[in-house]
Amino acid sequence: MSTIILRARALLLDMDGTLVKSTAGVETVWRIWCCHHGLAPEPVLAMCHGVRAKEVIEALAPQLDIAQEMVRLDELELAHAGVAEPIEGASTLLHDLPADRWALVTSASQRVARGRLADAGLPQPRLMIGGDDVVRGKPDPEPYLLAASRLGLDPADCLVFEDAQAGIASALQAGCQVVQIGGERLLDAGVSGWLNDWRPMRVTEEEAGLLLSLPNRLPG
Repeated sequence: MSTIILRARALLLDMDGTLVKSTAGVETVWRIWCCHHGLAPEPVLAMCHGVRAKEVIEALAPQLDIAQEMVRLDELELAHAGVAEPIEGASTLLHDLPADRWALVTSASQRVARGRLADAGLPQPRLMIGGDDVVRGKPDPEPYLLAASRLGLDPADCLVFEDAQAGIASALQAGCQVVQIGGERLLDAGVSGWLNDWRPMRVTEEEAGLLLSLPNRLPG
């Protein structure tokens, strides 16, 4: 298999499904929430991955008090998300990366995200953009534009790692390079790479940033 070489001044990392195995826990929380409100879970589960609770509620249950339900969902997340496990290779990657070369960009709230990282034994980022830090969540480009801005970087100099369609769309619209993590199919032809997990990737620090080497899994 051939190799892809990418360069970036910083990595912007999603959390759920990218750094932490959380799909089952996230779906458990949404099922409990749907049951509480007498809602069918299928439309919610089809939309919720990589998207803030706010956008899910606005789209599928706009009659509810959104602020109140976001608090309810945060409490459910903390109570029912289960034991967090890191994606293979994520711990080694984050512990080896310089703290000023990466940031977390997640649709989860800061409170939930920091708890989940701690549960998974992963380091806390110096910069985190949570779902409660932006007006418009993924797939809007605002989260990644804000992260790049706070790092003092052009979005084109940032390499994003994402597992969900909404997150990939957000990053590409922001002008970032994107690598997809996991999945049975490529979610967007605009991505620059595709990894099953973090183990095959090699990162070297250069004067101008980071050099990343990963196997070429892209079709064609």
